[in-house]
Amino acid sequence: MSVKPSRTLVLIRHAKAESQLGAESDHVRPLALKGRSQASQLGRDLAAQSLIPQVVLCSSALRTRQTWELVSGTLLQAVSGSHSGPQVLVTDDLYSASSKDLIGLVQEHGGDASIVFVVGHEPTISMAADSLAGAGSESAAAAQVRVGVPTGTACILRVGQEWSGLSRSSAVLEKVFRPAI
Repeated sequence: MSVKPSRTLVLIRHAKAESQLGAESDHVRPLALKGRSQASQLGRDLAAQSLIPQVVLCSSALRTRQTWELVSGTLLQAVSGSHSGPQVLVTDDLYSASSKDLIGLVQEHGGDASIVFVVGHEPTISMAADSLAGAGSESAAAAQVRVGVPTGTACILRVGQEWSGLSRSSAVLEKVFRPAI
């Protein structure tokens, strides 16, 4: 009898960004001060749960890249010095991705990683979490992703197969949380 792999997918909506002003491109909106605090606390919270990624897929938007930088700064600081940093792929493909696109990127880039983070945008993060959530998912978490998740929120999904097999209802949505700041 073969043992099913245990994998964890953490879908993160970027932290609070500055409001868009004038003709400024949405793609270059930076994090607000509150967003910086959210992202740093989220890193500490993920470290407390021993959620240290081997692969990170991050949208190319400034606010998602800044979110990952702050999350990783506190997350990786909290683990022993023996941990090498994750493989990080910053991609335009996540900026306007559908939930199907997001899942495809995880299938393509997850490799042998046991923990994969995706740092992206709404409504894609909550739609992907809702699509992947299958039997055994936590009911309050499932209800939250159906209506959308606020900035600085992480959705934790357990996956019992290779990343290439990730599909609708194939994961267990264990929790949705955001840092208390």
